Amino acid sequence: MASKKPLFRVQFVSNGERYELYVREVSQGNMFGFVEIGDFVWDTHTSLVLDPSHEKLKDEFADVKHTYIPMHSVLRIDEVNKQGTAKITELSDKVTAFPSPIYTKPGK
Repeated sequence: MASKKPLFRVQFVSNGERYELYVREVSQGNMFGFVEIGDFVWDTHTSLVLDPSHEKLKDEFADVKHTYIPMHSVLRIDEVNKQGTAKITELSDKVTAFPSPIYTKPGK
């Protein structure tokens, strides 16, 4: 019996929001300083209550096969057994991006 592809929960920061996505593909990617994710996994809602942030994510990544996330924006990547709900949450004013960008212009 063939083994099932692993499932990853990827958390990253973009535009002052924390994204949490479920994907089957994670790699260093071909572009230096970026993490490549692909094969997005979305919930198939069986209830009438829909999460607006989940729907926003589905719309944002609807036609995306792979996306490249700057390495310093990634908070965490976990291999999980069970899929949760993909979501976007607002960051509070007390949260700052860490680490700061590691690439700076020479002479600064």
